[in-house]
Amino acid sequence: MSGQRTRLAPLVTGVDHYAVLGVSPLATETQIKAAYRALVKLHHPDAGGDDQRILALNAAWHVLRDGPRRRRYDAACGVAAAVPAPDGEAPFPAGESSPANPRRRRSAASDEQLLDWLQKVYAPIDRLLAQVINPFPAQLRALAADPYDDRLMEAFCAFLEQSQARLEKVVSLYRSMACPRSAQGFGLSLYHCLSQVQDALVELERYTMGYVDSYLHDGREMLREAKYRRSLLQAERRRLEL
Repeated sequence: MSGQRTRLAPLVTGVDHYAVLGVSPLATETQIKAAYRALVKLHHPDAGGDDQRILALNAAWHVLRDGPRRRRYDAACGVAAAVPAPDGEAPFPAGESSPANPRRRRSAASDEQLLDWLQKVYAPIDRLLAQVINPFPAQLRALAADPYDDRLMEAFCAFLEQSQARLEKVVSLYRSMACPRSAQGFGLSLYHCLSQVQDALVELERYTMGYVDSYLHDGREMLREAKYRRSLLQAERRRLEL
C-alpha cells in the first residue's frame, strides 16, 4: 500500500506538471519527451543546475510519460481531453472538426475575458520582456570587448539590474489576473518564457561574480530560447484573437 501511495504522489500534490516542463496540456508524447530531455540537460547538477528543479522535472516526466497515469492526472486537474494527433502536429480539442478553426466556441463573456487578459496582462508583459531580451546581444557585444574592464562590467551589471526590476514587474502582472481557461496552453507557454528569462538573469549574474564562462554561455542560450518562445507567443496571440 505504501508503494502505491508513492507512485500516485505526483498526481495529488497540486503541482502543474505541464508548467514544469513548459508544454501545453495538449502536447504530444514526443513533445513532452523533448521538453523533458532539454530541461534535464540544462538543469542537471553536473552542469551547475538545481537538485530541486531536477526532482520537479522527474516528477512531471513520471506522470506525463505514461498514458493511463497522464489521463488520471488530467482528469484530476480538469484538463479537457484532446484528439490524438501525430507527433509533430498540434493536437486540437475534442469536439472541433478541424484545426482550421483553432479555438473552441466561446461565449461572448469568455471572449471578453480573454481579450481583457491579453490587453492587461500579456501585452505589458510582452513589452517588458522585449526590453530585456532585445537589448541583450548589444550589451553582450559591448562587454566582450574587455570583460575585465570595470566600466564595461559596471554597465553590464546595470543592465542586469534594470532587467531584474522589469522581471519583478512581469511576475506581478502575471499574478494579477488568472489566465482564462480558453487560453490555458498560452498561459503555460508564457510562464515557461518568463522562467527562461528569470533563469538566464541568474546565470548572467553568476558570471559577473566570478567570470565563469559556462554561466555566460547558459544565460545567453536561455535568452535565445526565450526570444524564440516569445515569437511563438506573439503568433499564438494573433490566433487567439481570430
